[in-house]
Amino acid sequence: MRAYERLLRYAPYPTSSDAGNDACPSTPEQLEFGKALVEEMLEMGIADANMDENGYVFGTIPATDPDFGGTVIGFIAHMDVSVDAPCQPMNARVVENYDCGDIILSDGVVLSPSEFPVLKQYKGDDLVVTDGKTLLGGDNKAGIATILTMAEYFLTNPQVAHGTIKIGFTPDEEIGRGADLFDVKRFGADFAYTVDGGEFGEVEYETFNASSATVTVTGRSMHPGTSKNKMKNASLIAMEFAAMLPVAERPEYTDGYEGFYHLLSMEGEVEKAVLTYIVRDHNEDILKSREDYLKKTAEFINSKYGYNAVDVEIKESYRNMESILRNHWHLIENAKKSVAQAGGTPIIKPVRGGTDGSRLSFMGLPCPNLGSGSHNAHSRMEFANAQSMDKVVESLVTIAKIYADF
Repeated sequence: MRAYERLLRYAPYPTSSDAGNDACPSTPEQLEFGKALVEEMLEMGIADANMDENGYVFGTIPATDPDFGGTVIGFIAHMDVSVDAPCQPMNARVVENYDCGDIILSDGVVLSPSEFPVLKQYKGDDLVVTDGKTLLGGDNKAGIATILTMAEYFLTNPQVAHGTIKIGFTPDEEIGRGADLFDVKRFGADFAYTVDGGEFGEVEYETFNASSATVTVTGRSMHPGTSKNKMKNASLIAMEFAAMLPVAERPEYTDGYEGFYHLLSMEGEVEKAVLTYIVRDHNEDILKSREDYLKKTAEFINSKYGYNAVDVEIKESYRNMESILRNHWHLIENAKKSVAQAGGTPIIKPVRGGTDGSRLSFMGLPCPNLGSGSHNAHSRMEFANAQSMDKVVESLVTIAKIYADF
């Protein structure tokens, strides 16, 4: 089975995660998808395929040499999809032999090369798209599809030498909890790759340093008819706080290595308002300065109003995995080699976000990120390229072969 065919099977599972639920996984649909993956893995011959009590799926492809004692390599993807766009009802289809024209997804929803120039690279290829009403979930079901297609290749070609290969699928990556309960020791790999990127050829070893910030504003309610010099409107103070952050340092105005403050949500009344932010930068010192700026903004407003109107709580999310991966550069060089052998050109660029590998690298499992053959994540415009996914599979096979002798 080709990887894109697996993606078409996986896409209908409505596996969005839920940041408001502390359970792991945060949604029952992820458990259902995990059970289906375990069943598929068992059927293809992964004898130890299993799902633990927290919804993590694991499996092993034993080395062709029963006395293998070399490097154990792992491949990881996540089962959940983003809540940034609806994930059901999913109606995916294949646009065969793409002609580089506009793709009409539904009335008024058009996937066009004028807006997404990368489409121009894919003339003659087959593209998996949606009907424009939901995302596709290629982030990260395309990653799962390529990993299991790689597994199928080795299991159906036992004459091809390889070392021990570990497979892991995580829940709740999209809400930053994918590595929280990942048992690195049980997984048993020396090194791993997440297949959680976009375009085939991406080899990513730099991520943001990331924190979250909760800004709580306390106000005082008074009857509006007698509120002069007495009312403290928390919602308006929250708006004042937001307006004091640099406009040019919002995600919609940044790119490359530029960090940002991103207002995720805002709710409020007169007596209380809450702003939630994610704060990002590739440079950890600059991230610290952003965190300090949030606190100083609160101090300024509190001084202006004469009481502790604004409280800022900051929590670490993940850190730039480059500081770990620089000590294991063979992972990057071997990934680049595998892309080239599959007919691609390695694309080296910083991740403007994070992956499970960001956390896993600091947990003792060095873990760069690879492209999955999908594009426009978290969007109704999401699509995957069938031929690119084939090349991703080929590159994963090459990596596994390399580490058989590493």
